[in-house]
Amino acid sequence: MPGYVTDLEKMTLVNNNFRQVLYTARHSQLVLMSLKVGEDIGEEIHELDQFLRVEAGQGQAVLNGVEYELSDGSAVVVPAGVKHNIINIGETPLKLYTVYSPPEHKAG
Repeated sequence: MPGYVTDLEKMTLVNNNFRQVLYTARHSQLVLMSLKVGEDIGEEIHELDQFLRVEAGQGQAVLNGVEYELSDGSAVVVPAGVKHNIINIGETPLKLYTVYSPPEHKAG
């Protein structure tokens, strides 16, 4: 496939999977996430940068121990080597998408 075009906001909002890979290119990957109330992605560190954007809900990003509040429209850039976690602190699912470069997860 030469590229990928979608209504990313709509796809993010209707996704109910913890993790759903939408598209994997040669050097990047687009992934949807939906975190249940109280759920988190789990503390992790990547060798390369990661971008996340919240489309709905209330969350918290923890980057090397520093906490940031997240809501609809919030964006997070996680530089390579930074320990991070995203936590749903709201009362509804936290809907977000993330871009990894290079790809991080298996398709599906």
